[in-house]
Amino acid sequence: MGPLPWPRPRLLLPLGCFALLLPPPAAAEFSPSLDSDFTFTLPAGRKECFYQPMRKEASLELEYQVLDGAGLDVDFHLLSPKGETLVFDERKSDGVHTVETEDGDYMFCFDNTFSTISEKVIFFELILDNMGEDGQDQEDWKKYVTGTDLLDMKLEDILESINSVKARLSKSVQIQTLLRAFEARDRNIQESNFDRVNFWSMVNLGVMVVVSAVQVYMLKSLFEDKRKSRT
Repeated sequence: MGPLPWPRPRLLLPLGCFALLLPPPAAAEFSPSLDSDFTFTLPAGRKECFYQPMRKEASLELEYQVLDGAGLDVDFHLLSPKGETLVFDERKSDGVHTVETEDGDYMFCFDNTFSTISEKVIFFELILDNMGEDGQDQEDWKKYVTGTDLLDMKLEDILESINSVKARLSKSVQIQTLLRAFEARDRNIQESNFDRVNFWSMVNLGVMVVVSAVQVYMLKSLFEDKRKSRT
């Protein structure tokens, strides 16, 4: 299974600390949604960076997986708006990290500079909590709802039910997305093992043919009469 069809990131200026050593990495900004996921191909010897604007006292959860590529590993960095390194994973195949945020743009990077040949297919998902948008939407809704007392209904109960359904649907979409990522990764591993088994089977077959030919030649040479006839 190939990479999932998601849009390509929007290119930004290269990072200064890597401008002289590496090709310019790219960066992308996600819309202010509660759940975003992305799949992309990271070429060999490259580093790709993304950023996510966050609010104070919010929560940022990031999960990533290497779906395809030799070794199924990548370096991962998560930096705060002040440039401090919050998370560093060295040559990991997957990871899940949650941080409490402050106002500013959080940068996270996937580094494949240690590989000179193999590209990597990487999937990651962002889950944002306490972004302060749902409460504003609820207040806007209350302005247009009238007559709830006459109908003996409580707006808070309706909002609670809707938010519960929304949360469960979001969780279902998240689980389905992760299952798709696991399926893609397992499929790539199976295809790689299949090619490896076929290769070594052909090698063993070739060795068996050569050994059989040598054995036939040696047996034939044992029964040959090497004595010279005299006249």
